[in-house]
Amino acid sequence: MAGNVATCATVPKAAQLQSLNGLFAIYKKAGPTSADVLNTLKEKLLQEAGLKLNPKKRKRHILKVGHGGTLDNSASGVLVVGIGKGTKMLGNMLSGSKKYTTVGELGKATDTLDATGTGTEEKAYDHITKEEFEESLKKYIGNIMQVPPLYSALKKDGQRLSVLLKKGHAVEAKPARPVTVYSISLQEFKPPLFTLDVECGGGFYIRSLVNDVGKDLSTCAHVKDLIRTKQGPFTLQEHVLDEDKWTIDAIAQSIQDCMCLFSTEPDSKRLKTDSDQPSKDSQAVEEES
Repeated sequence: MAGNVATCATVPKAAQLQSLNGLFAIYKKAGPTSADVLNTLKEKLLQEAGLKLNPKKRKRHILKVGHGGTLDNSASGVLVVGIGKGTKMLGNMLSGSKKYTTVGELGKATDTLDATGTGTEEKAYDHITKEEFEESLKKYIGNIMQVPPLYSALKKDGQRLSVLLKKGHAVEAKPARPVTVYSISLQEFKPPLFTLDVECGGGFYIRSLVNDVGKDLSTCAHVKDLIRTKQGPFTLQEHVLDEDKWTIDAIAQSIQDCMCLFSTEPDSKRLKTDSDQPSKDSQAVEEES
């Protein structure tokens, strides 16, 4: 009897999970990959619903989820997730506006352009004033061209550049591509450390920005810490679900609460919400940090 009761009790949760369609935001902590975070979320939801994935039937998706833009392993913050038909909206998250807060360090460069990499160069930085630093940022605001980092989720012959590099393959830098930066502000300047707030469009790399600014100032620099504070209309302060809230009920409520957000973005930054738009995949893979 107890077994029958337990089985019946899982039916409503399973049905509720299968009925979820939309977008919501979760908090990604520093360390795991965005894909790892998504898998953890999926496992939690399936376990709560009493469902299991059959690895031999991968084409039969029990639960369709994806995220709208990779965060570096070492980065934290807002990760937008699509579930059910909401995965068709994820492609638009790549082109929507995003905000980041980053701490950079002058005088040291790494091969990955962040603190996880191997040091490649050290240069003096004591000649740089706050005024010079702020002046150097102005050229990066607006529609600009940017060269992506070698260590990134961009692909060559179907494989990520970062994976090819780790395997010892020679990788050529991708050509500069157009990106948009809405604003950059210097929040703190205590050499060798500095803190920037950046609002940008899709495809922009904070690591490349910090690296380029260092070169402009006749030194070098890398990212020590990176937090995505906003993606589309989703903000870190108001909309993200911490891991203890990765439940069916909390996600259902978040999807409902966030539906009104999509009309608040300015036209130039607005996320489209037509669920009939085609999506190449349920998980957007372009890295933007």
